[in-house]
Amino acid sequence: MKGLRFIGLGLVGLSAMAFSVIAAASDEAPAELVAELTQFCKEIAEEEGTKGKSEDVFVLECVNDELEAEGYQKLKSLN
Repeated sequence: MKGLRFIGLGLVGLSAMAFSVIAAASDEAPAELVAELTQFCKEIAEEEGTKGKSEDVFVLECVNDELEAEGYQKLKSLN
C-alpha cells in the first residue's frame, strides 16, 4: 500500500508541475524581448536562409519558438 501512496503523490506532484508550466506559458513577453528576438531571427534568416519560407513567416516562427522555450505565449504577428 505504501508504494501506491508514493505513486499517487508523485502523480499529484507531476500534475502540479505541468499546471505551473502551462500557466507560465500564458505570460506575454516584454516588447524589448520580442524586438531582440526579432532581430536575432532576422540575422539567422540572412545567414542561414529561410528554408523555403517567406522571411516574415520564418522570423515569426523563430521568434515564437524562442518565446515558447522561455515560457512566454506565442505571437500571432510581429506587427
